[in-house]
Amino acid sequence: MSTYSTASSPGHSGHPLAEGTGTVTVLGLGPMGRALAGALLEAGLRTTVWNRTPGRDRELLDRGAGGAASVAEAVAASEVTIVCVVNYDAVDAVLRQDEVATALKGRTVVNLTADTPARARDTAAWAAAHGVRYLDGAIMTPTTTIGTPDAVFLHSGPAGLYEELAPVRAALGGSHTHLGEDPGRAAAYDIALLDIFWSAMAGYAHALAVARAEGVSATELAAFAQGIGAILPPLFAETAADADAGTYTGEGNPLTSAVSSMAHIVHVSEEHGIDAGVMRAAEGMARRTIGLGHGEDGFLRIAEVIGRR
Repeated sequence: MSTYSTASSPGHSGHPLAEGTGTVTVLGLGPMGRALAGALLEAGLRTTVWNRTPGRDRELLDRGAGGAASVAEAVAASEVTIVCVVNYDAVDAVLRQDEVATALKGRTVVNLTADTPARARDTAAWAAAHGVRYLDGAIMTPTTTIGTPDAVFLHSGPAGLYEELAPVRAALGGSHTHLGEDPGRAAAYDIALLDIFWSAMAGYAHALAVARAEGVSATELAAFAQGIGAILPPLFAETAADADAGTYTGEGNPLTSAVSSMAHIVHVSEEHGIDAGVMRAAEGMARRTIGLGHGEDGFLRIAEVIGRR
């Protein structure tokens, strides 16, 4: 098992990470946790791993990782602990134990678990109360990107701690962005960006069902679907200033025009017996916005309307 002297842990003299001699523990060995640990090992950082379910550490141990019989033992082995589990309920179950909190005192936790901004802030408050240095984060790319230039990580929390962890960030590869001191900010970005992703995937799945009903295969549709997808990034950039300014210009494509095409999608879907609930919801938001006098505005006026308290 990998061990590490407390004389070199955060809160004591010296910065082993900056000297390239630091140690890192990874808690949680699902697909992403295994990818993170593998990247750390590949980069030459001494890595200790732990998982609630036995057996998932076998390949990593064969590659030189240290094992641990308990969470407390695992976090005591390293100056930095990365947590990557299914949600913050699992984080709480792993970290919020007296012996773990004691072992973590003066050390650093980097939490790369996905959950809500409020849960991230609550965990940061728990860490501060127990003398644990805490950085929150979100991973925005698949496991296959970890350790490569294609990985994308978002972080929030103390800027000094973020900078100190540069060797760990370098080992994980890709781009890393510090979004501010608020520990919930990375999770806020994560939620918003995943909202885009899953809404788009739901739309694509629905489109495939409609296309199939009309005798169009997914393969036949795919090239044109990619063209529609390519329209979106420039639109995001072009309309961001409009959204921040609250102008929501509808020049060229007002909401009254958009809602007409939505109604066509609903009609064709239901004609084939396909659930049109997602598009009906979108159409409903658009009609509500039109009803409030915004029919000549652009589609993103909906964000302002549904965001009203």
